[in-house]
Amino acid sequence: MAGLFVSVEGPEGAGKSTQLALLAARLAAEGFVALSVREPGGTALGDRLRTMLLEAGDWTIQDRAEALLYSAARAQLVAEVIRPTLDAGHVLLSDRYLDSTLAYQGYGRGISLDELEVVLRFAVQDTLPDLTILLDLPVELGLARKRAQDPNAGEWTRFEAEAIAFHERVRNGYLTLARREPRRWHVVDATQALEAIQAEIWATIGNRLAPP
Repeated sequence: MAGLFVSVEGPEGAGKSTQLALLAARLAAEGFVALSVREPGGTALGDRLRTMLLEAGDWTIQDRAEALLYSAARAQLVAEVIRPTLDAGHVLLSDRYLDSTLAYQGYGRGISLDELEVVLRFAVQDTLPDLTILLDLPVELGLARKRAQDPNAGEWTRFEAEAIAFHERVRNGYLTLARREPRRWHVVDATQALEAIQAEIWATIGNRLAPP
């Protein structure tokens, strides 16, 4: 029996990692086998690419090269982790997936969505999320949360350090993607209390779960 694939997306500071950890714990408590992954990463290759893509180093990455590197990490993750987990009938939780490339490199960087979708389909083939949760909040609030976590901004990634206009394009891109596929996407107001967000996420996936 095929498993359930849930991806969680959102702009910077939306609380994806926190909500995924809570969701994984709830699933385990309910008797489900759930595996959490993050992008880029989750494999030896993906972890190396993550360092290159997210850390500010003494190199520059051209926009199209950036999209291809993310897709390479994703293809490896699908083959090594995601597909085997789903084929075993388990729940797969992903902190970002292919929609992040459309939001960041497409809407954010301005690369053609049609071109990106060809690359994405090549990378993941038919391995698409059953449900995508979008944690949405205003850009200024999300970045303020990040600054509160790291006042010196010493560990900010290349994306977190981008201009406000870039982050606005990314957020609007996510909302556009959600409107395009309302049956797959569920938008959650990430300005709510942590417990309220988790309750909404659980209610959203509950009717998609087969008995453990």
